[in-house]
Amino acid sequence: MAAENEKADGKIKSVVLVLSGKGGVGKSTVAAQIALELANAGNKVGVLDVDLCGPSIPRILGLEEKDVHQCSEGWIPVHPDKNENLAVMSIGFLLKSNKDAVVWRGPKKNAMIKQFLSDVVWGNLDYLIIDTPPGTSDEHITVAENIKNFNVTGAVMVTTPQAVALGDVRREITFCKKVGIPVVGIVENMSGYACPNCSECTNIFSKGGGESLANVTNVPFLGYLPLDPKLTMSIEDGKSFTELYSESATASAIRHIVRPLIIS
Repeated sequence: MAAENEKADGKIKSVVLVLSGKGGVGKSTVAAQIALELANAGNKVGVLDVDLCGPSIPRILGLEEKDVHQCSEGWIPVHPDKNENLAVMSIGFLLKSNKDAVVWRGPKKNAMIKQFLSDVVWGNLDYLIIDTPPGTSDEHITVAENIKNFNVTGAVMVTTPQAVALGDVRREITFCKKVGIPVVGIVENMSGYACPNCSECTNIFSKGGGESLANVTNVPFLGYLPLDPKLTMSIEDGKSFTELYSESATASAIRHIVRPLIIS
């Protein structure tokens, strides 16, 4: 396995994991927006969806009807753009229907993740964004063990402002420290509601919990992302939000979050 990872490592400049302790905080949305922003800037970007039981990336990127093909070297990821700046791999592409459930025990999940990390023909990538399931379970340990020979930039933590989500993210930060994955920073998602008419942002939940947690844990705070109906619409349509609404405050927030991930 080490040799296979070394082979992949030679083609990938930077690996970024997107993590959250709790489901439903918008982790896959954040992962997709990071990938799209980097790809729109002309980088070669891969997105690996290892949320085996809840693969959201194909839907978010408008790729639900796409198939993965095999060649002698392994799986060929899905390329949604003609320039092939973006490459995507998800178990969602391997299911007969998006209604199918993945009912697997830990060992089978671990084997699939290892195969994703060794047998996907990414080509030369500037960035590989890994979208993980919530929690700190088998999948996370398998990813951590199998990216040791990769150039890992670190993990982006996604939370919402509520205390229950913050507690889970604190445990996720502890997990990263135990397995030796650097934490790039924390994103507070669903932080306020961006009115589509006047662009004013109103706090629906509390605000500032993510930044406070960053201060307490001595981790960088990457920024706030509001609930934005235009972002929701772009996801439903499988379009790039930052391209469609490049002048919006939410697009500016996404670019601010991505900035610390950029490699020279």
